[in-house]
Amino acid sequence: MDARTMSRVVARLQAVAPTWTTTALAAIAAETGQDPFRILIGCLLSLRTRDETTAGASARLFALADTPAGILALPTRTIERAIFPVGFYRTKARGLQSVSRHLLERFDGAVPPDLDALLTLPGVGRKTANLVVTMGFGRPGICVDTHVHRITNRLGFVRTRDPEETEWALRAKLPERHWIGLNDLLVAFGQTICQPLSPHCSRCPVSRSCHRLGVGTSR
Repeated sequence: MDARTMSRVVARLQAVAPTWTTTALAAIAAETGQDPFRILIGCLLSLRTRDETTAGASARLFALADTPAGILALPTRTIERAIFPVGFYRTKARGLQSVSRHLLERFDGAVPPDLDALLTLPGVGRKTANLVVTMGFGRPGICVDTHVHRITNRLGFVRTRDPEETEWALRAKLPERHWIGLNDLLVAFGQTICQPLSPHCSRCPVSRSCHRLGVGTSR
């Protein structure tokens, strides 16, 4: 698949995306006026956690505290109770406090808009850093999670082995105008239609363009 075809795929998915359920992180961005801190915290909570669980945990936590100072003022056990049952909730509670402490001590309590600076924060990898840059600051970046990695390979647009390799392949091949919204678009698509096992190819809006690489059984 070439870049022109991929652009048509993106346009077609964007046209039908309003009919899909809003992703948890898009909802956080919309509800908080694209607050980088709450997007960062929401993304950290979302790791290895279902969207509906992330949404509830984020809402409960932000009702208690929604700034680095506020998070640090909460007892660890209070954070654990608020974010349960996200995956690894005890580890994540300590991680949120550590990130908040670093933001206060090194960045005057503000989330840095720079990818490299974000990557120095504890527990922040390329996926999270790119998501904050794009969703929190509206700056170019490509956030690659399992959905983006799986779908761009399944479409035949890239041939890569892991999410980081996919990010660099997309940076080289995908027109920059698609970068910022790609993650949220493909996450929603992956949750609704292009699922890991037995995707709904029969009702896929881009089935004619898809190479269906790696697809065995479909619906």
